[in-house]
Amino acid sequence: MTPNQLSHTAAVLADMLTFKQPADAVLSAYFRAHSKLGRGDRHEIAETAFAALRHYQKISAALRRPHAQPEKAALAALVLGRSINLSQIEPLLDEERTEFLSKLKARKAEFASQPNTAAELPQWLIDTLAEHLGETDILAFGRSVNQSAPLDVRVNTLKGRRDKVLAALETEGLAAAATPYSPWGIRFQEKIALNKHPLFLDGTLEVQDEGSQLLALLVGAKRGEIVVDFCAGAGGKTLAIAAMMANKGRIYAFDIAEKRLANLKPRMTRAGVTTIHPQRIDNEHDARIARLAGKADRVLVDAPCSGLGTLRRNPDLKYRQSPETLAKLQQQQASILAEAAKLVKDGGRLVHATCSVLPQENEQQVARFLANHPGWVQLDCAQLLAAAKINLDTGRCLKMNVAEHHTDGFFAAVFEKPALS
Repeated sequence: MTPNQLSHTAAVLADMLTFKQPADAVLSAYFRAHSKLGRGDRHEIAETAFAALRHYQKISAALRRPHAQPEKAALAALVLGRSINLSQIEPLLDEERTEFLSKLKARKAEFASQPNTAAELPQWLIDTLAEHLGETDILAFGRSVNQSAPLDVRVNTLKGRRDKVLAALETEGLAAAATPYSPWGIRFQEKIALNKHPLFLDGTLEVQDEGSQLLALLVGAKRGEIVVDFCAGAGGKTLAIAAMMANKGRIYAFDIAEKRLANLKPRMTRAGVTTIHPQRIDNEHDARIARLAGKADRVLVDAPCSGLGTLRRNPDLKYRQSPETLAKLQQQQASILAEAAKLVKDGGRLVHATCSVLPQENEQQVARFLANHPGWVQLDCAQLLAAAKINLDTGRCLKMNVAEHHTDGFFAAVFEKPALS
């Protein structure tokens, strides 16, 4: 790392480590404001900034208010997170910094013995996980989500086949392999500039974690059906559902954020999808939703959640969430699920999904929904996946975790509304 790169990294961390904004948003805004930074500079800055997030427990144990000492935080990230030797960054060091980093390295055994620094999880999250996990499992979870994630993509079946795409990527010398569960997934172990690749530009490939692809499979949408993606966001799952339906039917993509829905429109064009109808709503009680009451064959609720299953990609989330935000999310999830259920036709399907690993947002929401909706039946996710020729059994609910499945942490439960006799 050069002195100039260190200076830029420190400027990013001074903002990022306040945890007032999402880390990726902070980084994107900084790069926009410093457009002359080269690709190599951006890589060094981004890798070191995210290393600081992944090792924040150790850094904050050694530095009081790390955001106020961002250069030291950046140097600590190089040593702790990027395994850089002091000799490699000697031009960046003075006597005080050398002493600080030497003492930091000497605390390795101490950090390994403390639950928060060993698992790199804040105390509130350790306490929350301890309600259903033992110390060994908490440590395993923390370590699994503290790695960087591979790049998963979905082959858009409207435009290509996975075997042919893999063969094309192989001729380019790109290290890519079929994902083990999703029939559409491809995994790159190395990050590539996918947004410039011809197969991305022509809509054949979409960035989507394999776990997210499985959620679309559980929706099980068929050609000609009416489907609602209740919390569509930028539409990754919506597009996967549209491809499953062979671009035949009608999909309503609801979201409260106009910006997220605006991002969906160019993706639809690129993917060759014409069946999605984006609609901004104010909230789950919006009157515009009522016109679909009892009409939808399938409804997906990818509910607002803590996002703790995505910590590989978003390590700052564990510092931007709290027991208070978690409690609010639980109320919101229950409300959204209840309103979404009103749209399902008799015999139709409702899917509750999160990218969380917490029972409070997952199994407890399932129990709450079934208690408040007599007659509804919970379907077995393992059986649904087996019917789609996917050999994955995580029980009645889909529960994907980083350590075992190498996907983000995802949860899904599938409900069926009773059919009128």
